[in-house]
Amino acid sequence: MRAEILTIGDEILIGQITNTNSVWIAQELNLIGIKIVHMASVADDEAAIVNAFDNAAARADLVFITGGLGPTKDDITKKTFSNYFNAELVMDEKVLEYVSSFFIKRGKEVTEINRNQALIPKGCTVIHNPNGTAPGMWMKKDRTVFISMPGVPYEMKAMMTESILPKIKKENNLPHIYHKTVLTNGIGESALSEMIESWEDNLINSNIKLAYLPQPGVVRLRLSSTGLDKETLKKSIDSEIEKLNKIIDTYIFGYENYGEETPSLAEVVSQLLREKKQTLALAESCTGGYISSMFTGIAGASEIFKGAIIPYTNKAKHDLLEVDNALFDTVGAVSKECVEQLAQNALKKFGSDFALSVSGIAGPTGGTADKPVGTVWIAVASKEKTLAFKFLFGDNRQRNIIMTSNYALNTLRKFILKSR
Repeated sequence: MRAEILTIGDEILIGQITNTNSVWIAQELNLIGIKIVHMASVADDEAAIVNAFDNAAARADLVFITGGLGPTKDDITKKTFSNYFNAELVMDEKVLEYVSSFFIKRGKEVTEINRNQALIPKGCTVIHNPNGTAPGMWMKKDRTVFISMPGVPYEMKAMMTESILPKIKKENNLPHIYHKTVLTNGIGESALSEMIESWEDNLINSNIKLAYLPQPGVVRLRLSSTGLDKETLKKSIDSEIEKLNKIIDTYIFGYENYGEETPSLAEVVSQLLREKKQTLALAESCTGGYISSMFTGIAGASEIFKGAIIPYTNKAKHDLLEVDNALFDTVGAVSKECVEQLAQNALKKFGSDFALSVSGIAGPTGGTADKPVGTVWIAVASKEKTLAFKFLFGDNRQRNIIMTSNYALNTLRKFILKSR
């Protein structure tokens, strides 16, 4: 079964609000075995909406529409819906009773504009809105079902969860769609593709599709398959991931189950430290506290995170973490020697089990022929040893900060695993 998602509203098209509805609806539909074939945002214009409806009907069995059901004049979806199905708007007494009670319970007068919320296209199936006054509408044209819902996320989600999804599952024999995503760091998309080319080519024999989802410092590999038995799909994908592990095990730091939040490298590292009741300290120069914020954004971070020092200048590196001043005139702050001292002295100062330090040239200025913008040194330390690594990223400052943070965390992750 194929679905299209339409979001109606000029506020989406001009970037005034973020379209989170489509993402949420797509995930929920995918989890029950419905394939999304198209998404679109449409202006508050009747001709544009009708054109979008026609195009969607040619592609999909189900069309999900959000937005434009409010009581004001700029909300034209219901009127357009009525015209599209050539169905006059009529007063639904049950909806009117609900709308009236909604306002009366809140001590408000039921105005004519409120009453008009109970007008629905004749012949449509009403979808109850437990959190608002705009009812949803379910109508079919030829082979395509159109489902219109309010754009307010918490109203739409309640309607989908309580009414729409159960109705779809009851009326259709849906297949299962199973996804699992492998999370990698330390290798680019192109290099990764070359490394796993033979494995990827063989996926067709297992009816599995692979998608590359790159972002700064991380490449996600999503494996997807469709079939009648979910456990069979899961076993097939898990089997392929086992094969993949043998090829790129050093780059894999975790997994993501579809519909769940992607685990960050900070979360993976935090879990490793919790398991062993170990702690971490940071010395961040070029990332300016970005890595620290990744840890403190996790509930219970105080169990494993002792603290951080952000010695951004050379003077701060010397005064706060006793980096030898002579280094700045010889090898410089962006060097193996500097990050080693930062990590070792952070370890002592905080009394932690591990320390992580970074120093680099985030850009866009400050680079030299020997150390271009994007040059970063990362060090990890424990009481037993210290290791340092050099990386070359790009010339975009914000991207360099994110890349450095992700590479540093994965370097730490591998260091912790080898220290067990």
